[in-house]
Amino acid sequence: MDLCRLATAEGVAAAAAAFIHARAVAAISERGRFTLALSGGSTPWKMLAKLAEYELPWNLVAVVQVDERVAAAGDPERNLVHIQATLAGHVSLPTGNLHAMPVDRDDLDEAAIAYENALQDIAGQPPVLDVVHLGLGPDGHTASLLPDDPVLDVADRDVAIAGPYFDHLRMTLTYPIINRARHILWLITGEEKAPMLKRLLDGDNSVPAGRVSQQHATLIADAAAFPHHTHDFTGVQGIC
Repeated sequence: MDLCRLATAEGVAAAAAAFIHARAVAAISERGRFTLALSGGSTPWKMLAKLAEYELPWNLVAVVQVDERVAAAGDPERNLVHIQATLAGHVSLPTGNLHAMPVDRDDLDEAAIAYENALQDIAGQPPVLDVVHLGLGPDGHTASLLPDDPVLDVADRDVAIAGPYFDHLRMTLTYPIINRARHILWLITGEEKAPMLKRLLDGDNSVPAGRVSQQHATLIADAAAFPHHTHDFTGVQGIC
């Protein structure tokens, strides 16, 4: 795993945007398409605002969701609302290139299958996403791969239903599709994340985040989450 430590959450957001832009340019050059999977969180919204400042052929970019709360359309708890507000509303991303998880359907299991089929149309069979952005919860969860949830053991599906967690069921990508990604981008800020960040770097499989592959992963964290003594680290060329 490549590690990048920056002083502030704002620096982390800017570095993450630069990372995504560089991978987008490379993917479009190599394959004519870039697929980006986004999680939620306050620092990621800053990252997307920074990403919106870059020039890209947005018609060749597909944005998908890593996870989403089961809530009504337009609910401010939905990650989609923030993706639209911070990125999609500021760039020339075609409406059809933002692929929302269909969490407003009555049958959530069928909805998960439908999203899995959509991912195959976007990124092949099995789908291989270019960049999967992940966060880290203080309890060790990532995406909506939650501690002690049966979703952790899903090995034959790329999309599943998890929860409830903080009063909401969740739709989430599972380990198989996350671990197939060409690049995994961890974005971690805040001192409350420091203990779990260390366990993540140690490959602690007892926490959900520790089961994500580190082979093609980059972690960008602020000084609060990533104290100097936590781990030896190497900078990521061009951003750290």
